[in-house]
Amino acid sequence: MNNYPNLLKPLDLGFTTIKNRVLMGSMHTGLEDRAKNYQKLATYFAKRAEGQVGLIVTGGISPNIRAWTAPFGGFLKYGFQVKRHKIVTNAVHQADGKICMQILHTGRYGYHPFILSPSGIKSPITPFKPKLMSTKDIEKQIQSFVNTSKLAQEAGYDGVEIMGSEGYLINQFLTERTNVRNDQWGGSYENRTRFAREIVERVRQAVGTDFIIIFRLSMLDLVSQGSTWEEVVFLAKELEKLGVSIINTGIGWHEARIPTIATCVPPAAFSWVTEKMRPHVSVPLVTTNRINTPEMAEQILSSQNIDMVSMARPLLADPDFVKKAMDNKADEINSCIGCNQACLDHVFKNKRATCLVNPLACYETDYKIEPTSQSKKCAVIGGGPAGMSCAATLAERGHQVTLYEASDKLGGQFNLAANIPGKDEFFKTIRYFKTQFAKLGVEVKLNTKVAKDDLSGFDEVVIATGVKPRYPNILGIDHAKVIFYDELIRKEKVAGKKVAIIGAGGIGFDVGEFLSEDNSLHGTSDDIYANPQAFCKEWGIDMNIEAEGGLVQAQHQRSPREIYLLQRKTGKPGKTLGKTTGWIRRMTLTKRGVKSLSGCNYDKIDDQGLHITRNEKTEILDVDNVIICAGQVSVNSLYEELKDTQSCHIIGGAEFAGELDAKRAIKQGVLLAAKL
Repeated sequence: MNNYPNLLKPLDLGFTTIKNRVLMGSMHTGLEDRAKNYQKLATYFAKRAEGQVGLIVTGGISPNIRAWTAPFGGFLKYGFQVKRHKIVTNAVHQADGKICMQILHTGRYGYHPFILSPSGIKSPITPFKPKLMSTKDIEKQIQSFVNTSKLAQEAGYDGVEIMGSEGYLINQFLTERTNVRNDQWGGSYENRTRFAREIVERVRQAVGTDFIIIFRLSMLDLVSQGSTWEEVVFLAKELEKLGVSIINTGIGWHEARIPTIATCVPPAAFSWVTEKMRPHVSVPLVTTNRINTPEMAEQILSSQNIDMVSMARPLLADPDFVKKAMDNKADEINSCIGCNQACLDHVFKNKRATCLVNPLACYETDYKIEPTSQSKKCAVIGGGPAGMSCAATLAERGHQVTLYEASDKLGGQFNLAANIPGKDEFFKTIRYFKTQFAKLGVEVKLNTKVAKDDLSGFDEVVIATGVKPRYPNILGIDHAKVIFYDELIRKEKVAGKKVAIIGAGGIGFDVGEFLSEDNSLHGTSDDIYANPQAFCKEWGIDMNIEAEGGLVQAQHQRSPREIYLLQRKTGKPGKTLGKTTGWIRRMTLTKRGVKSLSGCNYDKIDDQGLHITRNEKTEILDVDNVIICAGQVSVNSLYEELKDTQSCHIIGGAEFAGELDAKRAIKQGVLLAAKL
């Protein structure tokens, strides 16, 4: 008996059947933008089809160059471009999958000077002012959607998804925030929906009845002057009349200052929005955002009268997610941890997307994990992210692997990260590797410190001994007030009510969140990291969506401690944080009342507190404790002993400490193991 009957139940659309209720949501990878990469893109999607995903949606493909996300982005306008797309559709169909192409017109969100928008109002997150669209421009763009839909059908796609959410062009027509026209395309809400309705109606006429049309509808804008719920329902009903096959849920504009997919967002935090639409339409509905386990998906589908769940990043992390659910092997799923570091952060830097926990994602044709022709005895020293990924990959290839860990648990720095508020997903990665070790026969030896003489019988030795906190040269660093970040997070020492944090990098912000959270709320209905109602209250989301855009006054929790976050640099604290998550972390600490101080020299620590010089003025911060987050140093002495005597390799933090970088560590572990 399968544990996920609702997740795995087919969905009958009348003219075609989707084999289960998993939709691989659209996510840009960067591979869409160059014809030479379409074989890589095909392999990437085929892997997910082989993993039994019900329906795949591609990253956004523009209908013309004015619609580009950025210069030379992927677009489908001409017949000669169909050939490259057939590579993708053929690969997916050979794997018994279905795939729709998303048609994305960025409007004012494009990063190029040719952008258009309904009213010529500049976006706050892009550098170019858009051209105000004339009636002729509007008609041309509608025809572009129709043309691209017909070409997608010719290319073998099973359907298209029309992108009408996230603040892109169609969404820009819908709201008074970006549409102040007074012609037939603006003014009343019915007029503002005309652009969307014309596109859907004409696309359906062009492609016929036996072709999937998904409309991604912005059900919750999360910006001022956004749509009301009454308006969203009106459009959904109109879309159903016009023949859409599926309505997918869109949450939040890109310029919204509310997190929607970061790891701090509770699991399935927005499924209530999709459920709220259910009484109003009969067309299948898809819910989305932060659904990353089959258990969660099953619960949503069984209790909330929703038809499909959309997952993008979870299928980046593990292409076999659905297959493992089918086989009741959920513990073997390599779970998405919502970090954004290798997917969205890469895309917004014009780099190819991949995945922190699965560096093979989008690199399926570049990196090969193949069985070894000669099984070797391999020792991996250190059970952090680098060591775990290396050990698992070595064993997968057929090597005999022993993993040594000096502490009493696997995970290394991930054990610290997982104790930060909202980051408990990191424990899922540790769980995944533990399961792999049991499955692949990796011998794990905990509480074991290894010396050079213990390793003479191994053919290959991998040093992944990680990092330790850097010991800064500050007078009084040995004072009783001083706590190093690892001691604090492991709860070996407890901070007082007034705290100074030295170091405003990623760890400093982690510690700031750790100390500013009200621990008494854990496990209660007010836990903002676990309870959607508490999260919505914290960030000012109106769950009735009566207010425009679904926004009300946020009720941010205040820190139970007085906290100073300090850095030597004179710039803005947190400047090096992730592009798509850094603003959330900065905003969280600000709302909680954490005071940030830049340009600090640390003079000394004594009974009075922390003495600093700032702007050529000295001051004393009267604090109970000083938390040291001043970077890390590599632990690599064993490598220095071994490197000249036997085949020895060094990876992860042991090779280079710098900013803690699990993305680099896991990738190094996998790629080293792939070639040994």
